Amino acid sequence: MNNRGFETIRYRNGRLYYLDQTRLPQEEVMTEAVTPEDVWEAIRHLKVRGAPAIGVFAAYGMVLSAQRSYEKDGTVGDLVSAGHYLMSARPTAVNLEWAVRRMLARYAGLLREEVHYQRGLAEELTQEEKTARVRHQIAELLREAIHIRLEDAACCQEMAENGLKLLEPGMGILTHCNAGALATTGMGTALGPIYLGQERGYDFRVFADETRPLLQGARLTAWELQKAGVDVTLICDNMASTVMKQGKVRAVLVGCDRMAANGDAANKIGTSGLAVLAKEYGIPFYICVPTSSIDPSIETGEEIVIEERDPEEIRSMWYEQPMAPEGISLYNPAFDVTDHQYLTAIITEEGVIYPPFREGIAEMIGLGPQEEPAAEASAEHMTLEIV
Repeated sequence: MNNRGFETIRYRNGRLYYLDQTRLPQEEVMTEAVTPEDVWEAIRHLKVRGAPAIGVFAAYGMVLSAQRSYEKDGTVGDLVSAGHYLMSARPTAVNLEWAVRRMLARYAGLLREEVHYQRGLAEELTQEEKTARVRHQIAELLREAIHIRLEDAACCQEMAENGLKLLEPGMGILTHCNAGALATTGMGTALGPIYLGQERGYDFRVFADETRPLLQGARLTAWELQKAGVDVTLICDNMASTVMKQGKVRAVLVGCDRMAANGDAANKIGTSGLAVLAKEYGIPFYICVPTSSIDPSIETGEEIVIEERDPEEIRSMWYEQPMAPEGISLYNPAFDVTDHQYLTAIITEEGVIYPPFREGIAEMIGLGPQEEPAAEASAEHMTLEIV
């Protein structure tokens, strides 16, 4: 359990559970994911959400896929297909693909180890020995998933420390969507500095955008901040300009689902408008992003695929009766891209990046000034390498 008093994801004795965020704030319910299809459905329908949490959950989903295959036919099964299936749940958050590919890379290493192991044998393995080897592979995949989860929690802590250095006691802070403990397996990304400040007596006053149309700010951010005793006020998205103009907001902290090499950042729809407002009012605008969410393979935000969701989320999802005419055209992009020119700084677990962002990002993630970002090896290629 994290230090916020709840768990987003729990793996115990071969069983995977998640806190169903679609049932918050009315109910706090842990639900079991029994199959990879359950994992896909939970990610797709936002029962588990937030880029880091999605990555951790998908990593455990790969373990679940291997376990189910073992129970069925004694093998790990086709993890490449399982990985592509899980990656298809949501296209924008880079952590989903990152975590799946990391699990596939670990599996590729295990298969290479197996080839070397069997070449050194004088005779063929018995069935019992083959079973033991498969169980070893699943245990190692679980170990990798656990590492991903622990790294996420540590990343949140470091990001919080780095972010808090930019803030002052008593500040009014505006947030958008949910980038807290619910979106990670630690204290959160954008809410991490707020929680750390709470522990150290900074007495922040937080304004949480409700975040239409799915109300992650109202249902999730307000819930977890209130639960932690943080001074939080919920506002409608279109009230952000007013609280900024009134001087109630002195910093904006938001998360990021995917960042391009130049610092362009995809986050929940409505983020880019806040960045423009913050610049107009002279308010620092900080993006909190783990380095695992930085995608150096894309040069600018124009290359980021933006997920479009069911239009009924706008028209009827939260109403007893639809609040728009039948047959009206609806457009429901889940994210927008904030141009790097509107960012004051990028807060990561490795440190704070200031403009020029392209150079700072390249230095932080280890790309030389003349290097092209290396293309991520596809799962198919990893399979061919070990055959």
